[in-house]
Amino acid sequence: MKKASTGKLLLVLLVGCFFCIGSLWCQLNQRFFDDAPRQSDNVRLTVLFPSLGDIRALENLRNQGLLSVKNLIVIGLYHKKQLTNFEDSIRFATENGCDWLKFHELKENLHPEKLFQKNALGEELLKIFSYSDGLLLFGGADIPPTIYLEKTSLLTDISTPYRCFLDVMVVFHLLGGWQDEGFKPYLESRKEFPVLGLCLGCQSLNVGAGGTLYQDISSEIYGKHHIEDIIAMTRESWHDNPYVELYPREFRSSNMHRIKLQAEGKFVKDWGLKVEDKPQVYSSHHQAVRKLGKGIRVIATSLDGKVIEAIDHTAYPNVLGVQFHPEARSLWDANKKSRLTPEDKEEANLLSILENNPPSLAFHKKIWSWFTEKLKASHKHR
Repeated sequence: MKKASTGKLLLVLLVGCFFCIGSLWCQLNQRFFDDAPRQSDNVRLTVLFPSLGDIRALENLRNQGLLSVKNLIVIGLYHKKQLTNFEDSIRFATENGCDWLKFHELKENLHPEKLFQKNALGEELLKIFSYSDGLLLFGGADIPPTIYLEKTSLLTDISTPYRCFLDVMVVFHLLGGWQDEGFKPYLESRKEFPVLGLCLGCQSLNVGAGGTLYQDISSEIYGKHHIEDIIAMTRESWHDNPYVELYPREFRSSNMHRIKLQAEGKFVKDWGLKVEDKPQVYSSHHQAVRKLGKGIRVIATSLDGKVIEAIDHTAYPNVLGVQFHPEARSLWDANKKSRLTPEDKEEANLLSILENNPPSLAFHKKIWSWFTEKLKASHKHR
């Protein structure tokens, strides 16, 4: 009896290990588009850099009714050489029953010197584009300046190079760029395809199309080289929170400030806002668009006009990049409060700031309702 019990226990352990290994393999071997049918009732949104934080932001947008798309499937696209631990995102989706979340790992070689030409990933990207209804690019760390043929500033933080390589390569293949004006962009076959870039995503749209960046706003645009000098400026000129450098755990790394809308941009011409409107935005960046990429147009700036806050595309009407974070979970949390600076006597709620500074809240909601509408239309015509 003892030997039989031992044998049963070993069998249970072996079966358990088998299922654990199988589960782990399923988590790690993510290739959604390999078996996906081209046509589906599901609206497919492909997102680049599906980190756990960004996945939670998407979940929150769905829960808040801001990303309200029936039968939505979100596919996180990433490259095997990216350093981010996407296992956390995959595990989160599995453990929380998020059947609307899928993943696709790119495995072909990603060569930095072949980003802006036909390469080993081109055909797979074309299939992914053909099977998708929209693309979302999230925020993140700095783009390696070598991509736009400049030397690297000591202030540039290159912590996710292959992520940036993939982002700008995807953008070039979709939009084309100054790098090769003879290249036929994928969007030529679907000009209404929606693309939304957030913060770094906005910068990637510009760099992928052949543009460049200011590597540090404070020093290159405002001529400031010390934290105290930045603090002495008006808060409308802060694009992150300088106090976080002096008090790392006491304040947010982000700042709330207003932006200026351009008369000829989609915010005014298509969305019904007015030139005199100055919506508040939530931003955290030290780099910004400089030389414009091919087809890229400025549609919003900082109040002083020195920093580009939003861009779109002259040939593809549903391409939009914003140099701020309309997806941030803390922006939509009515209960979360914090101080932004030592001078703040009371803690602030970011959602209340939007509500108390019209049309800030309506502007942010419009970003997501616009993107939602374009996703649905893209699916309908795919």
